[in-house]
Amino acid sequence: MNRNSGYLLVKQGEPVPAEGGKRIEEFVGRVAGGEDRFSIAHMVAPPGWSEPAQNPQFDEITLMLSGRKRVEVNGETLELHPGEVLVVYRGSRVRYANPFPEPAVYWSICLPAFAPHLAGREPE
Repeated sequence: MNRNSGYLLVKQGEPVPAEGGKRIEEFVGRVAGGEDRFSIAHMVAPPGWSEPAQNPQFDEITLMLSGRKRVEVNGETLELHPGEVLVVYRGSRVRYANPFPEPAVYWSICLPAFAPHLAGREPE
């Protein structure tokens, strides 16, 4: 990464540990180069994947590429489809899951950058 040139070209993401078989590759963020203003990650959530509810202290933008993803936001259940974008604002109670038979493939952008201590995950 060369910030002195006025741009940042990222050719490969950095793997981020995740539970339940979910694959996360962060292209920009705290793991991939120490950026704390925002993070951009490519995600693949396998069929049957889910995570505990959380109350994140960042805005999260999801851009669905393929498959479907179930999102519960403040008690309302949404189903994301390819080509759709969802913005979940910081402070909302949210839970992500893929109860569907195909992988959910998407990009996630967080403002500020994702960090476990900002996720506010609830115990299962």
